[in-house]
Amino acid sequence: MRRLVLAATLALGGCTTGPDYRPPELAAGASRNFIGAPGAATPLPDAWWTLYDDPVLDRLVAAAFAANTDLRAAEANLDAARAALAGTRAARLPMTSESAGTSYGRTSTQTQIAGALGREAKTDWTDAFGGDVAYEVDLFGRIRRSVEAARADADAAAAERDAVRVLVASETIRAYVSACAAAYQVDVANRSADVALEQQAIVSRGFAAGGAARFDAVRTTTLLAQTRAAIPPLEGERRAALFALAAMLGRTPDAAPREAEVCRKPPELRQALPVGDGAALLRRRPDVRLAERRLAAASARIGVAEADLLPRISLLGSVSTAAPAGVSLGTRASTSFGIGPFVSWSFPNFGAARARLQAARAEDRAAVARFDGAVVTALKEVEQALARYAAALDRARELDAAEASARQALDLARGRRDAGAASQLDLLLSEQTLIEAQAAVAQSRAQRTDLLVTVFKALGGGWQR
Repeated sequence: MRRLVLAATLALGGCTTGPDYRPPELAAGASRNFIGAPGAATPLPDAWWTLYDDPVLDRLVAAAFAANTDLRAAEANLDAARAALAGTRAARLPMTSESAGTSYGRTSTQTQIAGALGREAKTDWTDAFGGDVAYEVDLFGRIRRSVEAARADADAAAAERDAVRVLVASETIRAYVSACAAAYQVDVANRSADVALEQQAIVSRGFAAGGAARFDAVRTTTLLAQTRAAIPPLEGERRAALFALAAMLGRTPDAAPREAEVCRKPPELRQALPVGDGAALLRRRPDVRLAERRLAAASARIGVAEADLLPRISLLGSVSTAAPAGVSLGTRASTSFGIGPFVSWSFPNFGAARARLQAARAEDRAAVARFDGAVVTALKEVEQALARYAAALDRARELDAAEASARQALDLARGRRDAGAASQLDLLLSEQTLIEAQAAVAQSRAQRTDLLVTVFKALGGGWQR
């Protein structure tokens, strides 16, 4: 009993090996407003796609969250990590086992007693029942650090699931707006082809009547063919985006959503772009949280490795009872028991344990580096996305102005031709310039909508439930 009291006293006064984890501090500039949006610290809403005010888009994102295959796998991985945490926590409780059985025969003790009495040992059925209890006294915190590591692993699995949610939301939206933008480009190209066809018909009639040169007729035919040639690639991009959308929804390519197939114009953001600041970004980005949780797990495993250099102390207890058939089990004569401490230690061969400790410390240093890298990458991706989106907006304004000028130039060319002051070639060149300007505006709009999705993806929103 005195030994048990001593073991309990050591357990209460024991220490926990390894470092006590503290989240790493961020660089001074990590929490400031973004360079690309110095005055736009409006917080990013969780469901950022609602800023498009497009009910179809809202339904598609909800459907993707419910059916995406990658997200289902991430949810299963999270369940596995939580189960592993529950199993690690169970090590803090006593381990118990019971056994029961019956056997036919005689024991060596029965044979010896019978021989001493000059008799033959009796062969009979024997019933037996027993139970064992083992409890590891977590004197140096090995189990506590194991639970810390498992809890951090479960948190990391949750962060990985959230990262998949961000990817699913952004890529679902990207596929939808890409399909809509490609359809918009197809419509613009078809209208340009209609204009080119009309002009080609006018010149062809003039050539047939002798009022236009063969050169002008050939040039209008060439322009028409070039304009039409732009349509199939755009239609192919639209179909490819629809197939990508179907995959994000967990569907086969032939089951692309009808709402996306009929969309002919990409949704536009109708308010100022909310981006928040660096501090909010680093709290929100799942990959940063994933790196931090893995760092916490690596720190806890240093404690587990250090505890392996020290003795493990367990309290063991057992009770068993056995008696011939027909005799009651559990009587004083048929019962035996035992209780006491048990110590296991790898002393003096610490080679393997020290190697595990060195590996744990190295993994902790690597986790610190990965966390620092995740912070830098998150800030870099946002700044890059904002810079490209701002450049796309500037380009779109210039292209809109160019289209307006090209349209005005075409109207002037028509008037001059009708007045005999300009040739058919002048009119053809003006028409070609307008067609190119319209195609550039449509392409710019597609690029702008894609870059906006990239901005939102870099901001890391969309995983919150």
